[in-house]
Amino acid sequence: MKKVELMSPAGNFESLIAAIQGGCDSVYFGVEQLNMRARATMNFLIDDLPAIAEICKEHNIRSYLTLNTIVYDHDLALMKNIINAAKSAGITAVIASDQAVISYASTQKMEVHISTQLNITNIETIKFYAHFADTMVLSRELSLRQIKSICAAVKKEEIKGPSGKLVEIEVFAHGALCMAVSGKCYLSLHTQNASANRGACIQNCRRSYTVIDNEDGHQLEIDNEYIMSPKDLCTIDFLDELIDTGITVLKLEGRGKSADYVKNVTQCYREAIDSYYDGTYSSQKVANWMQRLSEVYNRGFWGGYYLGKELGEWTNASGSKATSRKIYIGKGNHYFARSGVAEFLIESYSINVGDKVAIIGPTTGVIETVITSLHVNEEGAKNTAKKGDYCAFPLTTPIRKSDKLYKIVDIAEVVK
Repeated sequence: MKKVELMSPAGNFESLIAAIQGGCDSVYFGVEQLNMRARATMNFLIDDLPAIAEICKEHNIRSYLTLNTIVYDHDLALMKNIINAAKSAGITAVIASDQAVISYASTQKMEVHISTQLNITNIETIKFYAHFADTMVLSRELSLRQIKSICAAVKKEEIKGPSGKLVEIEVFAHGALCMAVSGKCYLSLHTQNASANRGACIQNCRRSYTVIDNEDGHQLEIDNEYIMSPKDLCTIDFLDELIDTGITVLKLEGRGKSADYVKNVTQCYREAIDSYYDGTYSSQKVANWMQRLSEVYNRGFWGGYYLGKELGEWTNASGSKATSRKIYIGKGNHYFARSGVAEFLIESYSINVGDKVAIIGPTTGVIETVITSLHVNEEGAKNTAKKGDYCAFPLTTPIRKSDKLYKIVDIAEVVK
């Protein structure tokens, strides 16, 4: 039996390597400004496409370029340039929502995937886009029952895409949700002239608000609930039911998230998918995965609309509820291959023997370890390394000067 495909987000090379380390089958990413994370600080350039394609080919994973914003006439030349470059580099497919993008990619014989921005909710829409696309992302507002019905109809009616294969159905499995239907939102456009539909969302829905009675001026503060900010989607506790619907691809949200987030979430869902297929998926494993998922950025979790809920569950905090966080310590200096020791320059806070640390870099990806011993400057073994020190500790994986060293601490410790 062919396993469901696990697709991970990649906002930069660090996250791309982290996704691969986590065990993904494919990655999706944006280039320049024509993608729904255009405002994010992490985006690739057109010139990065050959390197992305080469890394993905080397690790036998598929690469998907997101080009899913609204496209205006003045964007057409750039859009075509991006698709041409992606085709030339060997990128697997383009994720699109605008008909201009779908049409042009099709004429270039580039595999097309339909973005969730097109809000696919029924089998007739699947049939229509099957003329252009091999994979379709369903609307996030569908229930498991509705998804199962669509998947069954695809097989029964043998709906095929341009490749001649049955259309593949993709759904979001984990990550941030928006109050708007499939992400179509105008709130930040109205308030800040920054269109979410052009990838420039400022996320003002994540803030707290006061309600004012226009007749008498009374104000009501909305306590303990950010009424436009949903909790994050998490399906790992009913992943067996989600896979049973017949979907082909599970997508993890997070192109604007850090590399350690990408690796952690990918690893958890990789383990969960593998457990489903080998018959070891259990409540005990789910509890472990939930605990690990809670360590990285999240707004709290709920099952989205998959389980039949008509309204969202709202978070009661403006930011992350992660149970741990990483603190920048310093940067890589040298790796001693013979002895298997990595040396770093400490630039901020001190580190100690016994600390859990993460090394993150564009080639290294994410390495997590616990410091078992420290060699500081020329002074030999010590328990602590402070700002300004060069310190070294055992590490089986080589580091580079572009790598950054972080200490991972419990959030309760930070609060203190």
